[in-house]
Amino acid sequence: MKAKQRCDWSINEILNNYHDNEWGIPNHDDNYIFEMLLLENMQAGLNWLTILQKRDEFKSAFNNFDYKIIAIYQENKIEELMSNSQIIRNKLKINAAISNAEAFVKIQSEFGSFDKYIWSFTNNKQIINDWNSIAELPAQTELSNAVSKNLKKRGFKFVGPVIVYSFLQAIGIINDHLNRCFCKK
Repeated sequence: MKAKQRCDWSINEILNNYHDNEWGIPNHDDNYIFEMLLLENMQAGLNWLTILQKRDEFKSAFNNFDYKIIAIYQENKIEELMSNSQIIRNKLKINAAISNAEAFVKIQSEFGSFDKYIWSFTNNKQIINDWNSIAELPAQTELSNAVSKNLKKRGFKFVGPVIVYSFLQAIGIINDHLNRCFCKK
């Protein structure tokens, strides 16, 4: 039996599960969208596998990624997170998670949901790219630059265009599955 053809970066069970069931698949659930935003922020300067391996620990440490709770974290919670060896203990990233939760809630109030806001950048349409090699994938695009600028203007942190591009892939606004990949539709 022939093995499934996946994108080149999907090289183990953890990455395969994420690749097959999440990456590039449109998601409109604000809870999931915030989870991906928080995880992408934590990933800055690290690799995605490290973050996925710690995903359950992040979920536990950050109140099931409940942005309404995270938005009101106080100093004692920050200290608790900084002492948690199971997660990435970077104070700038932890503070960014809190300020991003606050900004996330503001966007929900303004647009009705974060989903409506983030998908408006593509007129609610998924971008399906035509790549034959992982080397063809860009690190950032005009879209990720525009979203990054808008998020920063709204008070978000750790949302540079490269992180935003990965975030847009994670929530399925961008489908970068290679043409030979079984997930390519």
